[in-house]
Amino acid sequence: MDRDAPVGVFDSGVGGLTVAREIMRQIPEERIVYFGDTARLPYGSKSKETVVRFSRQIIRFLRTKQVKAIVIACNTASAYALETVQAESDIPLIGVVNAGARTAIASTHNGRIGIIGTEGTVGSGIYKEVMRRLRPDIEVFEKSCPLFVPLVEEGLLHDSVTDEIASRYLSVLKGKYVDTLVLGCTHYPLLRSTLRRIMGEDVVLVNPAYETAIELRELLESQGIKRNPQSLFTGEKYQFYVSDLAEKFTSFASSILPGEVKKTERINIEDY
Repeated sequence: MDRDAPVGVFDSGVGGLTVAREIMRQIPEERIVYFGDTARLPYGSKSKETVVRFSRQIIRFLRTKQVKAIVIACNTASAYALETVQAESDIPLIGVVNAGARTAIASTHNGRIGIIGTEGTVGSGIYKEVMRRLRPDIEVFEKSCPLFVPLVEEGLLHDSVTDEIASRYLSVLKGKYVDTLVLGCTHYPLLRSTLRRIMGEDVVLVNPAYETAIELRELLESQGIKRNPQSLFTGEKYQFYVSDLAEKFTSFASSILPGEVKKTERINIEDY
């Protein structure tokens, strides 16, 4: 395995950029190839079979870029496809669910944890399953928030419509007196200020992106494939690909990763 090879990261759209951002911060020496499936989002309302098929296609594309490991920076794909594609792969693959679940368990004081995510992630019950395995006495309350992804993708991060929808979604969890809230979709950290205002300062907001970056770093070290910080770069350090609307993606991504998104290339993911 080439230690200088890039890490692949994929998501249904722009949300996975929150994971890519943390990888850039925590492992700055690593190269990244990012793919956002902007033509087929959101994943949260798709069937498991469809999400597995999409994930296989994206992994095949990323393999053409000679990636050494892949991060599924999408909670729905992590819930539905990770186990399947891990069994089919000869390179390491990780998702975002386990890291988020572990952090939530470590953060809670009253044992009452809220999960917000897409319909697919919440419907899979994956967070509750992982948390109960770690701590059987935990109480987990889940709420799907299907409108958050399109709101983020449309750039409505600070908008009265977003505020109203978030208030309606989160009122259920506020009534359960959770002291920890897992942002169970990589788009949701982009709404962090809104979620913080509604939930209050006493509720810990868990962003799995940070913990996933740490898990990736530990994985690369344990596999002996962490990039040498002294190695010279050739070509673009960070590459971005989407299945549609490349210019729109570049514009939005530049607000999340200022100066890092030089260009975005559109590819036909169905070819893979």
